[in-house]
Amino acid sequence: MSQNPGAPALPAEVPTFESFARIAETDLYAPLPDDWIVGTADIVDSTLAIEAGRYKTVNMAGAAVIAAVSNAVGQRDYPFVFGGDGASFAVPPPWAEAARGALAATATFVEEEFGLSLRVAAVPVAAIREAGLDLRVARFAASPHVSYAMFSGGGLAWAEEQLKAGRFAVPKAPAGSRPNLDGLTCRFDAVPSRRGVILSLIVRPRPAGDPERYRATIARVLALVGRARDEGRPLPAQGPRFGAPTRWVGSEARIAAPPGRGRWATRIGLVLRGILAYVSLTFRIPVGRFDPARYMADLVANSDYRKYDDGLRMTIDCAPEVADAIEAFLAEAAGQGDALYGLHRQDAALVTCITPSPFERDHIHFIDGAAGGYAQAALRLKASMS
Repeated sequence: MSQNPGAPALPAEVPTFESFARIAETDLYAPLPDDWIVGTADIVDSTLAIEAGRYKTVNMAGAAVIAAVSNAVGQRDYPFVFGGDGASFAVPPPWAEAARGALAATATFVEEEFGLSLRVAAVPVAAIREAGLDLRVARFAASPHVSYAMFSGGGLAWAEEQLKAGRFAVPKAPAGSRPNLDGLTCRFDAVPSRRGVILSLIVRPRPAGDPERYRATIARVLALVGRARDEGRPLPAQGPRFGAPTRWVGSEARIAAPPGRGRWATRIGLVLRGILAYVSLTFRIPVGRFDPARYMADLVANSDYRKYDDGLRMTIDCAPEVADAIEAFLAEAAGQGDALYGLHRQDAALVTCITPSPFERDHIHFIDGAAGGYAQAALRLKASMS
């Protein structure tokens, strides 16, 4: 992807760290400037889509926000986070107009093509600080090729609350508007649990709670997750199974071409390329410059199954007894006022990808639970707050 020369993607002082155990260390995070904006989006009534078996489409809509903004601003080296049924990001002033346009066009696209309502908002960082909160960012190096933004300070969670309250809303673009979603794909089958449970969890600090006790809670959760093989990574070492084209060609055709006769030609092209990709990835047969073994190894390493966006967010594969231990500990921590949490168990995980070029190694992969994942965990967290 070409680089946008109009602004730095991140202030130079934003650090990158390699040990996920450090995510709750406040000194790791650097504040973003007041003149940046936070974009945020989520699917309205995502539970209805979950009940209809459409959570993969919900994930695609959430990832579309990141793809659209990345293409609009000309690069991906800016802070963003995938939340399952939505996404959030931060951009500097020179990119604000392009980012708002991408949000508006994505909202229209998601409604027209997926039949889902995507609400979108753009919140000034200055407004976050006026509310007494902060927006601080660090980067976690998931692999040598990809790092993901981590957020702290309470500002991102506050921006999401403003979105749901209808404040700072970005109006939808006119009918027929389409964002540039180049690179967005969802071609892999759901990944079944190999250890018993795919557990999606969110752990956030309690307002006015003790920060030290919260950090201790996070450390204990990570220690419990460490009992799971490979730290709970939900993707097998060989990578997920590439899906038959008939399973994904419909959604990808909507992404690649507007409605009309041209979409059928797009579908045919996608199927033909999909068959080639299926053979290459399944049997590890190189095609030209494409190295399927390297691609799948990078896919596993680059996946975002753990993150921090004003709270710990993970989708892990673990034994039922590990999930039970995590849930029992979090119930105790919540009872003591140390944290708020939400959990959701399911038997498979989903992978949604942004791969601008299959020949490069910086492709990114968003992980969620297949039966509601983060959306259901967030509902349970919200219920615990009331």
